[in-house]
Amino acid sequence: MDARDRLIIALYAQLKAERQTRETLEWVIRNGGLSTDVLEAIAADPVPVVTSDDVAAVEKIVALDERRRRKLQSHN
Repeated sequence: MDARDRLIIALYAQLKAERQTRETLEWVIRNGGLSTDVLEAIAADPVPVVTSDDVAAVEKIVALDERRRRKLQSHN
């Protein structure tokens, strides 16, 4: 696997984990198992879906791909 594949898999895993967390949270709320204090804390401190590290990794991969393309074009 190259860096792009690993990044895609990592982002997919993160998205899947966030969806499962949201589904679990929704279930707990519907069944009255969560206090309003905890809900307020969750709402006040959301976890970003994409972090600056994720953006930096994508930018690095794009730059590497661009360099690879230029090398291939210069050899042809």
